[in-house]
Amino acid sequence: MKKQIFYLLAVFLIIVSLSSCEKELSRGTGWEYNNPRNGGFQVAPFIEQETGPGLVLIEGGTFMMGRTEQDVTYNWDNIPRRATVSSFYMDETEVTNLFYLEYLYWIERVFGADYPEVAAKALPDTLVWRDRLAYNEPYVELYMRHPAYRDYPVVGVSWVQATDYCVWRTDRVNEMILIREGILDMDANQFNEENFNTDAYLAGQYEGMVRQDLIDLNPSGFGTRKVRMEDGILLPRYRLPTEAEWEFASLGLIGNTLFERVIERRLYPWNGHITRTDRYQNMGDFVDNFKRGRGDHMGVAGNLNDGADITNHVFQYWPNDYGLYGMAGNVSEWVMDVFRPLSMEDMSDFRPFRGNVFQTQVRDDDGYIEEKDTLGRIMWRDVTIEESIDRRNYRYSDNINFLDGDQNSSIYFGEEGAADDEEARNKLMYEYSITSMINNKARVYKGGNWEDRAYWMVAGTRRYLDENQSTRTIGFRCAMHRVGSPVGNF
Repeated sequence: MKKQIFYLLAVFLIIVSLSSCEKELSRGTGWEYNNPRNGGFQVAPFIEQETGPGLVLIEGGTFMMGRTEQDVTYNWDNIPRRATVSSFYMDETEVTNLFYLEYLYWIERVFGADYPEVAAKALPDTLVWRDRLAYNEPYVELYMRHPAYRDYPVVGVSWVQATDYCVWRTDRVNEMILIREGILDMDANQFNEENFNTDAYLAGQYEGMVRQDLIDLNPSGFGTRKVRMEDGILLPRYRLPTEAEWEFASLGLIGNTLFERVIERRLYPWNGHITRTDRYQNMGDFVDNFKRGRGDHMGVAGNLNDGADITNHVFQYWPNDYGLYGMAGNVSEWVMDVFRPLSMEDMSDFRPFRGNVFQTQVRDDDGYIEEKDTLGRIMWRDVTIEESIDRRNYRYSDNINFLDGDQNSSIYFGEEGAADDEEARNKLMYEYSITSMINNKARVYKGGNWEDRAYWMVAGTRRYLDENQSTRTIGFRCAMHRVGSPVGNF
């Protein structure tokens, strides 16, 4: 009997092994994939999106976005509305001084000799620590670079600088993946435009330390080919989170639901209406880093409570139910959105965002992507009206002002040339620097910080600052799109 069972098991294993050698067939045409004899259409095996370094999966869903606390500023710029956020990835912590120093070192090493302005543009503004009636010079000199602050959140970074960091991080992570997969060799001598850029690689414009390309099954090809996005090897772009994504991730409602019912609509990334922990061992400690009252940044000597006079270690406080640290205090954080007071009324209820400027890669008359710029990057331009004339979903590249006033309601209506559509779209909808500080460069930042009162720790609060300015209280973290299933493949 045992021999018969062993025989049947051996036959079963042989059948399984033979069937596993068969190539996948198209359910649409019946043709065999990955077969060079019938054309060689390649289908890469793909199971799951790789989680990039430092990221945490944020399972999406519906939530009530906007005000949950009394609007003490009476700005009425966060009117509650229901929205849906797709699953995405977000940094576990804010970007730290150490992470940003790594970025500065790479920029200086690659571009510093011939393009010192590129390295200078990336430097944080350490002078944000200065106060005309306080002695903060030690932070000016030490906060960014002393190892005691290496795991503290970077500050003095503008929205533009944070966005540039995300672009750089995308390229470094994808370069690391290609080296790990044996496709590229390590290249420590990248210089000027001869550096790895994801867009340039996908466009066939990268000619660096290629170790081994993938096998090309196209019988009309050259035997090998570059990695394509269809292979599932490269990761999507790192970027700043949208305001909706940041607020959704901050609330962490995944740990606060029973089936489809939200047990408690949270103010903060934790349950309750207080900012102290109810855990036995740390009873009464603050859950995040903020300013308790005038002149009280950290408590009394011997019982400092939140343990921080300025910022603090990014892992110092408790994470929320997604595993994200510092989503209420420590530093406020940049998000992608352009600020508008009525964004909540205007934006879509699915993946809401204001700030779209649609672009396309620069190509020559024959449709080929033009050469890279001096920094090794593919060049992009705004989509023209002529290219979008037959579209139903958009007509213009710049949609920042969409539904935010029109030609008739413009403060410049009636002036000479205002009847011209193109010119009318470029007219300011707000009297910037006269009656308003809002323009198309006003970017939203979210969350409380070490200088804030508890009110700003509420996830629904929102503020704005010019994209080229920075403060000692604003940092950032990166996000990434989640491809495929919102919860994972099954």
